[in-house]
Amino acid sequence: MPVHCQVPEVAAVRPETAPYFPPRPRLARVGAAILACVALTLAACGKKSEPVPEVRPVRLQQLSQHTGKTIFEFSGDIRPRVESRLGFRVGGKIAARLVDVGAVVRKGQPLARLDPTDLSLAEAGSRAQYEAARTDRDLAASDLKRYNELFAKGFISAAEQHRRQATFDAAESRLRQASAGLRSQANQTAYAVLLADADGVVTAVDAEVGQVITPGQPVIRVAQTAEKEVAIGLPEDQVDLLRGTTEVTVRTWADPGRALPARVREIAAAADPVTRTYATRVSVPNPPADLKLGMTAVVTFVRTGAAAAVRVPLTALLQEQGRDQVWVYDQAAGTVRPVQVTLGDPVGNEIEVRQGLAPGQTIVTAGVHLLKPGQKVRPMQTVAPASAPASAPAAARAPRQG
Repeated sequence: MPVHCQVPEVAAVRPETAPYFPPRPRLARVGAAILACVALTLAACGKKSEPVPEVRPVRLQQLSQHTGKTIFEFSGDIRPRVESRLGFRVGGKIAARLVDVGAVVRKGQPLARLDPTDLSLAEAGSRAQYEAARTDRDLAASDLKRYNELFAKGFISAAEQHRRQATFDAAESRLRQASAGLRSQANQTAYAVLLADADGVVTAVDAEVGQVITPGQPVIRVAQTAEKEVAIGLPEDQVDLLRGTTEVTVRTWADPGRALPARVREIAAAADPVTRTYATRVSVPNPPADLKLGMTAVVTFVRTGAAAAVRVPLTALLQEQGRDQVWVYDQAAGTVRPVQVTLGDPVGNEIEVRQGLAPGQTIVTAGVHLLKPGQKVRPMQTVAPASAPASAPAAARAPRQG
């Protein structure tokens, strides 16, 4: 059954009749301390922290004094100086091809043959004409001999003797004409066999058996092996610099330890429209037998300057208000400072510095656009001493220092 509880009534307490409790001093002090801590925390959050100076990583290089000797290297390939596109002097149908690509041929060796039927018939006709002309000449010579004897005895007049002499001269001329025609036709028949005009290697075949060709049409390409050279391309900023260089050597990729003396044979008068380089041929006198066509080669030019110089990479330069400057590294302080320089001639990926720098100084070669005077930097590599020259790049069109 439900349980009923009776709550006693509480009389309302009026403010004027409520009892008075005085504040406790300890609680007041605790509240004041809490408010002071909050105020200090807010004040501390409002202050800005001082920025930590940024230390940038940089790439460094120690300068060394060059003796004026510069080495330029360019990649190329071995090519023949003379590559002949051989063809028949007469037209006709190719009956046989006697060599393949890569075959080594000797001077006078047959390379291909034409069908000689028509040429043989033409030669036979010329020979018949020659025989007829010779018969007429012999008959005229016999008549002239007999009439000369009659003229000597006074039996015929001088006019008749002159007539017989003219007949003989005409027959003699026709015989010479027929003889020349026979020799020409014999040559035409001989031209049905294509011969190598020099020792060499077959590099290409442009016509096959059964093809009808015209006189002079290229059939077989033969590269002469007596003279070989290296084909390279010179950039436009180094053509005049290397034109008069006499110390030139050639090394092959197969045998890099062997240096072959060479000389610049020709430099193109105009740049190639695609590569924008000047085609250059470097001749190798008396090439060895193992110097094969198509091999990869490196041509080295050694140029000696007039005076010593200091060179820096192009990446180390920075233009500030129209002036060239370089960042110099202070190893003791670990900072950098800008130094204005006077530039000279460019040499590949480097440029000559005439004033402003000295051998032994360390410069920044990467990240120059992000530096400020007196900024702390961190080297990205160990700086080589000035006595150790930097290694030369092996890529073409990039010079290295001697």
